[in-house]
Amino acid sequence: MITELVLESGVSMPKARVVYAYPYEDMDVGDSFCVPLEARAKVLNANYRAGKRLGRVFTAKTDGEQVRVWRTM
Repeated sequence: MITELVLESGVSMPKARVVYAYPYEDMDVGDSFCVPLEARAKVLNANYRAGKRLGRVFTAKTDGEQVRVWRTM
């Protein structure tokens, strides 16, 4: 059984839903937060993605047994 497909135009695509695990959207320049050292790879990837999407710059540095993330621009 073949179902006939109907082409439609003018139907807008829904807005992408973005949920961050970290408070990137709430951060001002100079704000920071810490995550455990085990989450380093995850937070570095999240920093990159959030920076691209939000047009901001996030920097992470290891501080003992944790990683601190700053918003720098």
